[in-house]
Amino acid sequence: MIISKRQQQTEDLLRRAGILPVVAVDTLDQARGVAHALLEGGLPVIELTLRTPVAMEALATLKHELPQFAIGAGTVLTIDQIGQCVGAGADFIVTPGTPAHMAEALAAAPIPVIPGAATPTELLTLLQLGFHVCKLFPANAVGGLAMIKGLHGPIPQLKLCPTGGITEATAAEYLAQPNVVCIGGSWMVPKQWITAGDWTSVRETAARAAQIVKQARGG
Repeated sequence: MIISKRQQQTEDLLRRAGILPVVAVDTLDQARGVAHALLEGGLPVIELTLRTPVAMEALATLKHELPQFAIGAGTVLTIDQIGQCVGAGADFIVTPGTPAHMAEALAAAPIPVIPGAATPTELLTLLQLGFHVCKLFPANAVGGLAMIKGLHGPIPQLKLCPTGGITEATAAEYLAQPNVVCIGGSWMVPKQWITAGDWTSVRETAARAAQIVKQARGG
């Protein structure tokens, strides 16, 4: 299989991350606080979801203030949002699913893309479009580890970033799978901690997550 430069960049980025915190914020101060806490904990890559009105501004602000932080735009649902994310400085784009009308635009994006899928048919379609790194979502609901292990046999060239329902307790087993390059999760950034500004808890949980990655990679 010929892997494009863009897809290799995607895989390299996710392997560097290991665990991708999935973050939603309501204010710029929350964005700054959670970003600093995650960085201090040892997680240098995040997915900032476009689920709140401030998300796009927060993405652009963090890229300006923390250029060493790799920030992806998550929950990208429309073609217009793809262009907006690129304009805001996103390092990569993540979708929860990949409808046919968006696939071509995602393939043409000038930054790495992690398209979402939930079934083998969807994943095979994305593979045929040139995406060898995909998001499996919602991972736990569609079969979790059993699904991932089942996919590896017939589609070993497909690399996955499972997201949805993964916890600190199950993270290591997911990362141990040969077709998993990264996992997404929100256990280190729960809404109540972000709302309360409890950056100590975020930092400590992020540090444990970074240690899980290190151990999974033999570090």
